[in-house]
Parts: sequence; structure tokens; C-alpha cells
Amino acid sequence: MRNLDPVNYVSPEIHREDVKTIFAATWQLVCPVSRLKERGDYVATEIAGNKVFVVMTRDGIRAFRNVCRHRGARLLPEGAGRCSTLRCPYHQWVWGEDGSLLNVPFWGDDPEFNKDDWALDTVAFDTWRGLLFVCLAPEKTLAEQLGAVVPELQDEPMETYSWMQEERLVFDANWKIYTDNFVEGYHIPGIHPEFHRAIEFDRFETTAHEGMVRMTAPPREGLFYRGKWLWMWPNWTLSLFEGGMNTSRINPIDHRRTELIYNFYFADTSEAAAPKRAKTIADNLAVVREDFEVCLETQKNYESGGYRSGPLSPRHEAGVKYFQDQLRAVGAR
Repeated sequence: MRNLDPVNYVSPEIHREDVKTIFAATWQLVCPVSRLKERGDYVATEIAGNKVFVVMTRDGIRAFRNVCRHRGARLLPEGAGRCSTLRCPYHQWVWGEDGSLLNVPFWGDDPEFNKDDWALDTVAFDTWRGLLFVCLAPEKTLAEQLGAVVPELQDEPMETYSWMQEERLVFDANWKIYTDNFVEGYHIPGIHPEFHRAIEFDRFETTAHEGMVRMTAPPREGLFYRGKWLWMWPNWTLSLFEGGMNTSRINPIDHRRTELIYNFYFADTSEAAAPKRAKTIADNLAVVREDFEVCLETQKNYESGGYRSGPLSPRHEAGVKYFQDQLRAVGAR
């Protein structure tokens, strides 16, 4: 088995197809449901450039395109906040929490204009184990997409962990390069020397399952991770550490830039445990950042034309093969 042709990582045209065939068609992790506690609470984000937001209303959660129906402006800035009505900052059109258009100021006399025709575009949403997902153009249910991760985590007390913090990291490489890197442990000795010393690397195992890659290794004393790291198709991860877990979404900004949206969850939310939580988050992110340079330099080599597809390790790169097989199934070259 050979690595994907580098054109799949550098072509703007292929990236545009990825947005339509992968990111629009799959369920994307947005946030924990717990971030929408009170009426008006919202989280706005991007899915491969598509702006969306989720909001708690009187009747429960709703999800919309974060796009004004008038001239296409962004309604809410990315991030979390609270709003009672949705007012476009451009021309001051106002929508209610159900997406219906309420007010169009300074419009003028137009007998053909009907506010009922200009409600916000809705987005499909669903939840699993306290996590909220959206999908722009669903081709299957969330449960079908989750696949093997459902039984994998059935005994993990995820609902007892409280969301505490979100962190966003941006780097200059294609999202597939980073994913190739995440779903294998082969690079650990070279890129993560301290991490390597903290696990029994000879027993590192990578296995592919329906919609999921699982990586495991027995931790040595002092490692904050619990020795299990999961990646789920097409672009989210879940890792377990002592007293909690993190999730991430691997979100392409364009064909050569990617953001990672990390969220951290803990069992102990007491003030006394704050220093320990802060260290766990810092240690997690330090390991993540160690991957950025090799991803960036790999991107440069793919763009230069100096790289030809190489072989994949049957022992350590089963996750890479599985991810790339999924890409081939949706049209990768």
C-alpha cells in the first residue's frame, strides 16, 4: 500500500471537492451540549469555510447557517455568546430565535416583499453522549457515522466530565497531512521524545474499525494520558487522560491551512484542582504543537513536486491506510 498522491494535499480544486463531498456530507462536532445552558446561548463556528451556529431557544436547540439572507453577511462572530434576537450587523435585519425574519428597517415600499420568504437557512443537528454535531447535507445518520466509537466508549463515563476550556491552534498544512500524522504512532520516537519515554512503545498498537482508528499503548508512571487515542471519520478525535478527556475537530481553513479546535473535559471541576487541570491542558497542547513543524515541512515537499508516494508500514500505519481508503472511496486520486 502506498501513500496518497501528493496532489490530494496541495490542489485547491481537490480541496473544493473535499468541502462538498466530505465536510458538507458528514456530521461535524461543534461543542458540548452543556455550552448551551440558557435561552440565547450560542456557539458559532466554521465547517471548512461554511459558517454555522447553534443556539438554545425556548423550544430547545436550533442550528442555522450563519449567513444573512439579504446580502450574505455573517450574523454572529465565531465563538460563544448570548443573544435574544439575531441582528445582522450589516443592514440591521432582525430574525427571531426560530429563524423567522422579524424586522427589515428602512426597506421602502415593496408590495412583493414577504418576510416569510426570508427565514434563516436551517442546519441538521444531533447529539451523542453530551456532544453536539451538525451536518450541512446529511447522507447518513449520526449514529451510522459514529460506527465503532459507540461500543468503544460505552463504559467510559463521558457524561460525568464537565466541559472546562476550548483552545484553537492554527498551522500551515493541509488537514489530510495532519490527519495522516494523527492516526499513526510511528512518528512518536522522532517527534515526541518525552512522550516516547512515557509509554511502552514496543506495545503501541493501531487498529482500524468502522468509522474509527484506535491507538493504544501502556503508559508508564507519570504520563497524563491513559493510553488510548481515538480518531473518527472524517475529522474529529477523542483522547483520554487522568480524570477526563479531550476532543478535537480538524477543520480546514483552506487547502494549505488548518485549525484544531480542542475542548477539555474534567471530572474534578473544583478550584483546588485548577492547577492540575491547567497543567493537563498545557501538556496535551504541547504534544499537539510538536507535530506542526513536520506537517508544515511535509506540505512544502508535497507542493515542490519533490515527493513521490512512498510505502506504508503494515504495523504502524494501518490508521493511515484506513483514512486514505476512506478518501479514495469519495474520490481521492
